[in-house]
Amino acid sequence: MIRLAADENFNHDIIRGLLRRNPYLDIVSVQDAGLSGADDATVLEWAAREGRVLLTHDVSTMTRYARERVRAGKPMPGVFEVSRKVPIGQAIEDLLLIAECSQEGEWEGQVRYLPLR
Repeated sequence: MIRLAADENFNHDIIRGLLRRNPYLDIVSVQDAGLSGADDATVLEWAAREGRVLLTHDVSTMTRYARERVRAGKPMPGVFEVSRKVPIGQAIEDLLLIAECSQEGEWEGQVRYLPLR
């Protein structure tokens, strides 16, 4: 199972649903890590140090910073951009599948989008 991090504006209903379905899921919000208000580059740096795949709704800038880290040869454990249009139940199902069936390092350097296709 992989370790996850939720960006500051990530839907907390999704986080609660994930933890209801799997209370052993290792997910930390940016707020719980003491990074409220931190910029995207700082959040990605923290996620990389912690080995956490980042969940975000921020399609506009987070993707750019993630790709910049990869081009610079810096670690980037992965980013999942979850569209706000995805129903909460579907987001929970897709993220549980990813978290429970993925191995550590599997998403290194990748930016992926939900819903899964």
